[in-house]
Amino acid sequence: MDPIVIGIDLGGTNVRVGAVTPSGELLTADKAPIKARRGPQYGLTRIVELVDQVRASTGDRPLLGIGVGSTGPIDREHGMVKNPYTLPTWENVSILEPLREHFGVPAVLENDADVAALGEAWLGAGRGVDRLAAVTVGTGIGTAFIYRGQIYRGFGDHHGEGGHMLLDPNGPECYCGGRGCWEMLAAGPAIGRLAREASMREPGLILELAGGDLQKIAAHHMVAAARQGDPVALRVADQVGMYLAWGMVNLVALLMPECVVLSGGVMESFDLFEPEFRRVFYRHGIMAPVEQIHIAHAQLGSQAGILGAARAILNLIGENNVEPIPLRQ
Repeated sequence: MDPIVIGIDLGGTNVRVGAVTPSGELLTADKAPIKARRGPQYGLTRIVELVDQVRASTGDRPLLGIGVGSTGPIDREHGMVKNPYTLPTWENVSILEPLREHFGVPAVLENDADVAALGEAWLGAGRGVDRLAAVTVGTGIGTAFIYRGQIYRGFGDHHGEGGHMLLDPNGPECYCGGRGCWEMLAAGPAIGRLAREASMREPGLILELAGGDLQKIAAHHMVAAARQGDPVALRVADQVGMYLAWGMVNLVALLMPECVVLSGGVMESFDLFEPEFRRVFYRHGIMAPVEQIHIAHAQLGSQAGILGAARAILNLIGENNVEPIPLRQ
């Protein structure tokens, strides 16, 4: 019976667990609410139970190792989740130790944006790419860079936070302590703020869709109004497209990837932002070959984190049956 690895995708709301073969076949997967406010012990017990259930459904195949991708911040070296922001009560929580003790196999912890990008590089939109950048735009903006099939890390194994690159020093204040970060200009909450500001100046369909309550306006109201051709909403969409392009120009100028993979809830409406995005992005082609860079949508959906976490542990243990991520010649 072929062996498996376990991939775990730990988010602020749910934890997903899957059994994956060394060749990348996802045999089975399950998920459960993490209920972070109930404390880390509850969550860790639930994760172990899910791994047991998933493994049992494969016929108890030999287990090679466990990879975990977690919403950050994390301490990769010590296997700690240090994230009371999106996982309330999860501050300095050792997640790898209980997994190693219970299952007796190697385990590795990575940032969730990194493993999602690794999954796309292995089996998704980034297959065959030497240099892959990934941008996830949802409640925040996360970035990752995969170089020749491996996660690129900064010193001390730190994860780069591209969502906090400075775009407008006079922009809105960010929880990171800066102003005008990419995340504060183009992520979901920022889009809601832009829509509220536009509706204050020109009340119209966006406000109507929010039930007439300015404070309830969110990104999805702007998207719905734009899809109905509302001119105020379309102007907001252009503004978002411009901000997305500004950040992408900086990312591309620094990393020079062959491909940028887009994911996240906001990117599900990318077609609304795309005209202005492309106008701004392709205007900056003197120093960077932007015309040669492929902008692609992620292909793996909710499986990206599981598959990327599985690949991370395979990379760590160097299992003999693991084929290197194929690169272009």
